[in-house]
Amino acid sequence: MSEIEWHHIFDLSLAIESFPYILQGIGYTVLISFGGMGIGLVLGFLLALCRSSKWFFLKWPARIFISYMRGTPMLVFLFLLYFGLPNIGIQFTAVTAALIGFSLHSSAYMAEINRSALEAVDKGQWEASTALGLSYWQTMLFVILPQATRIAIPPLSNVLLDLIKASSLAAMITVPDLFHRAKVVGGREFDYMTVYILVGLIYWGICLIAEAWQSHLEKRFS
Repeated sequence: MSEIEWHHIFDLSLAIESFPYILQGIGYTVLISFGGMGIGLVLGFLLALCRSSKWFFLKWPARIFISYMRGTPMLVFLFLLYFGLPNIGIQFTAVTAALIGFSLHSSAYMAEINRSALEAVDKGQWEASTALGLSYWQTMLFVILPQATRIAIPPLSNVLLDLIKASSLAAMITVPDLFHRAKVVGGREFDYMTVYILVGLIYWGICLIAEAWQSHLEKRFS
């Protein structure tokens, strides 16, 4: 261990010097991960309802969409949106393509989480609401959804953590996020080890904040 040249593993002076530049990309990381989570959550809820519907023209398109999104890598889907669609005349900016990609991709996972959470609520809740004269949407919004939310929070939080980490893939389509800026510094200084350790710590910090938020929500809904 004494023979290891530690400055080749982590150069503290370079980390301190490059930290402000790398941190400038945090806005894109937060936008893509939390924005994708928010949009995906809405889409996932609608997909869950379609997936559980008795009408085949709602159920089967939802099932096929969920299966496709869960069965294809995120990076491949990002490349399809950013590099593939221009071939048919549809072009997005890198940030827009990343936001669309992460929203659609995450919605498939959240749809299955939402579906299982909704189905986990006791069927007697529906029967009691019907006996009280509540409509379908009144029952869903005021009776079922609050109970399902408590069940869904832990797995949905895991999706958010995965989105925060996977947002680094947006650098592959030129989004100037944390990872993209770390690559720039690493290439300029010929020291990828230091900047990758640094950017890993930054991602870890964001995830710690998300975990604290998860704990707060769990206590609130318990």
